[in-house]
Amino acid sequence: MVGRGHRGRPGRGGPGRRGSGRVPADLPGTDDLASWLTGRLPDGWFVGAPSVTVDREEILVVGELPAPTLDEGADEAAHSAAARGRIERFREETREERIEVARQAEHRYGRKVAWGARIGDVEELFTTLSVPVMTRLRQQERLVLDTLVDAGVARSRSDALAWAVALVGEHAGTWLEDLRGAMSAVDELRAKGPVLDDDAPGGGQDDTGGAPDPGDGGGGDPTSAQG
Repeated sequence: MVGRGHRGRPGRGGPGRRGSGRVPADLPGTDDLASWLTGRLPDGWFVGAPSVTVDREEILVVGELPAPTLDEGADEAAHSAAARGRIERFREETREERIEVARQAEHRYGRKVAWGARIGDVEELFTTLSVPVMTRLRQQERLVLDTLVDAGVARSRSDALAWAVALVGEHAGTWLEDLRGAMSAVDELRAKGPVLDDDAPGGGQDDTGGAPDPGDGGGGDPTSAQG
């Protein structure tokens, strides 16, 4: 499963129109990423297909590992410790091969690759990027961050902003998933539409030299082709 927080769009065309959160058009598309990983990852690494989340900087691959077998009657703490031990073993035993897979994926998709593993409710991420994000805030917005800092919730405004984003992700998860789904649907519809050849002579005009169609009243289409 590929999470579509942000993804590159294959083929030609300009960047998306929904603000600076969209992926630049010059990034490789990731529509075939899940299939590529299915073929590239060694058999037996994960139980089923791993979950894959993509944005403009990073590909995060998290796979489910087989749960270790414990004596009957083992408590929750024992199961959690065994799961963490199994995840740590997987991390050590697969490190060199994961590095090679990440190198190939980075070359193919233009993004860094991070890894993680889970067993039941226990999940650990091995290597993930921490990317600085710059923004401008007005006084009322800065006061929100300062309140979090003064209350000891965060150590700095940067920490407070990260905390606020995590809070939104936790409490608005369903809405965010619906939003991503809607964005994917729009991308799919756009991909099915016609593609203008920007390299055609005359800036994309046809071989009539740009003359108006006699059927449009001689004035051409009053609506811009760019929308």
